[in-house]
Amino acid sequence: MKELVEVMAKALVEHPEEVSVTETEKNGEMVIELKVAPSDMGKVIGKQGRIAKAIRSVVKAAASKEDKKVVVEIQ
Repeated sequence: MKELVEVMAKALVEHPEEVSVTETEKNGEMVIELKVAPSDMGKVIGKQGRIAKAIRSVVKAAASKEDKKVVVEIQ
């Protein structure tokens, strides 16, 4: 899941070298934290959060194949 989020984020931003993705386990669910440069935050979130929602949907679909619960946090 971490690699999937990282590839999608790097394709969206102007500074792909500043993209960092961490994966932790909390309360039986996987938490993926995506950090990007402040200037790229708007590109990752999108108008009215549409891109962020799309990223979460893709990750949720990939996680459902493995019967895992995944939460994507964008910081």
